[in-house]
Amino acid sequence: MPRPSFGGPRGPQGQNQGGIQKASKEQRAVIWRLTKYVLSDYKFSIITVLACIAVTSVTTLASTLFTRTLIDDYIAPLTIAANPDYAPLADVLVKLGLVLLVGVIASYTYNRLMINVSQGTMLRLRKRIFERMEQLPVSYFDQHSHGDMMSVYTNDVDSLRQMISTSISQVFNSVITICVTFASMIVLSIPLTSVSIAMAALMMWVTTWLGSRSRAYFRTQQQSLARVNGFIEEMMTGQKVVKVFCHEEEAIREFEQINEELRASAYNANKIANIVMPVNGNLSNLGYVLIAVAGAVIALGHFSLFTFHFSLSLGTVVAFLTLNKSFTQPITHVSQQINSVLNATVGAERVFRLMDAEPEVDKGSVVLQEPKGDVDFSGVDFSYTPEKQILFDIDINTNPGQKIAFVGGTGAGKTTVINLINRFYEIQQGKILYDGIPITDISKQSLRRSMSIVLQETHLFTGTVIDNIRYGKLNATDEECIQAARLVGADDFIRRLANGYQTQLTGDGGNLSQGERQLIAIARAAVSNPPVLILDEATSSIDTRTETLVQRGMDTLMQGRTTFVIAHRLSTIRNADQIIVLDHGRIIEQGSHEALLQQHGKYYQLYTGNELTA
Repeated sequence: MPRPSFGGPRGPQGQNQGGIQKASKEQRAVIWRLTKYVLSDYKFSIITVLACIAVTSVTTLASTLFTRTLIDDYIAPLTIAANPDYAPLADVLVKLGLVLLVGVIASYTYNRLMINVSQGTMLRLRKRIFERMEQLPVSYFDQHSHGDMMSVYTNDVDSLRQMISTSISQVFNSVITICVTFASMIVLSIPLTSVSIAMAALMMWVTTWLGSRSRAYFRTQQQSLARVNGFIEEMMTGQKVVKVFCHEEEAIREFEQINEELRASAYNANKIANIVMPVNGNLSNLGYVLIAVAGAVIALGHFSLFTFHFSLSLGTVVAFLTLNKSFTQPITHVSQQINSVLNATVGAERVFRLMDAEPEVDKGSVVLQEPKGDVDFSGVDFSYTPEKQILFDIDINTNPGQKIAFVGGTGAGKTTVINLINRFYEIQQGKILYDGIPITDISKQSLRRSMSIVLQETHLFTGTVIDNIRYGKLNATDEECIQAARLVGADDFIRRLANGYQTQLTGDGGNLSQGERQLIAIARAAVSNPPVLILDEATSSIDTRTETLVQRGMDTLMQGRTTFVIAHRLSTIRNADQIIVLDHGRIIEQGSHEALLQQHGKYYQLYTGNELTA
């Protein structure tokens, strides 16, 4: 099945101006949603941050405005005094120092708070993402690569952390600084303020114009990064296959290709965004020069505009130049953060897309009290996609305790039938009855607890051997777990391990053979003691000698349970009560082993062919 990316379109090619405007609207919506998400748990912290930023800005402004007083009221008089008295100057400098100390404390406080806010938000985000992932249907994982999903947990969440810890406080600081500085500039000089506003407007336009053109490339960068992660994850899990087929060079070439796509997209994203800060820095310097020239003209001679006359002291000009830096510097700071903001916005889109994914729907409300394991199919049709139907008019009647085997070629629909029993997928037509109740009316949790399944692909979790067996029944005692292992023939090899049942398993049980891993998975199914047992190629990875031992335990395990078996080794299902032969999603033969052999049909061909090649 196709695996769509979280990121949407694959690149910025062909994006017109309307697309940029739409992206900008989506960007604002994502930032607003992220802001609300942060505020939901850290409103008090954010209010404290705003207050501290305001204090920092006011103290900075006070020191800037003091420059005028320092020059006009202290330094200039001292330069012409016959007997200069420095005591008043020292006194006012001490007071200024105390004011700046308050600003330093406020700055330290809000930076520490933002670290706590960013880390706490990331904690909640990862928790929410994981919770939603556990609520998603199996079909979602069939359609999205695992590497792409892992990229959401790592790269995308980390890009949000960087933005929250630095960029959000920077924006708050910039807005407050601009407001208080602008008010002070108007008080000092309206003509010089006009020059500052013109340069600031130009800098904001440059930032917006370049940012809108780099955002699409940042989206492509995140998508490329996810593809690189997905490819590496596939190569790590499939390394044995790569080496067996001598595919190393091809794998390297393929990685080089997608790695180059990542480099190109990252280059395109950053080559635009990285010029914002230098351009704005130069514009800020140009504005500084213009204000210095204009201020000097006004200070040296009265400046008139229409009927208005303007004059400035030397201290006012110096103070205004400093204020101008404070006025344009926030724009430069914001432009420095544009990479982080754009990258985080794209990351937030992918995070929220996963969080917004539709969870698994369960309209069933019936809770099975004492399930017997009577499973019947009646006229079942199924398709993964509307374009291609997989199963056609499936009718199966069972009695509790029967062993039902499915055989057929690859793609016949055997595993699909199994997936429908536990409602991994929902049928389109017909009914599946469990103890006479439509399974759509039964709670999925209740339904699945009445079943155990052993898949062809075994998965063991990090932990001890006994913990992995207990995964089938979390409240099982150690004795119950050991009894289950004995039942399926796993007890002997487990006791030979370094620490027996307490042996630590890591890397999906990489320190065990494939057959041993499968035995633990079978023991996990046995410990839950369900009325229905599903075995999807459960002994496919076990050698013939081990299979003989396991089969005895499996026969004991299957007694009194309704068992559905998929097996390519037809010798393991000769004692099945019903053998159902599937071909292209249809039941073409159904009956016992002896009855099907007498028909000399498809099963006869499969069985005799299997025996001849054994």
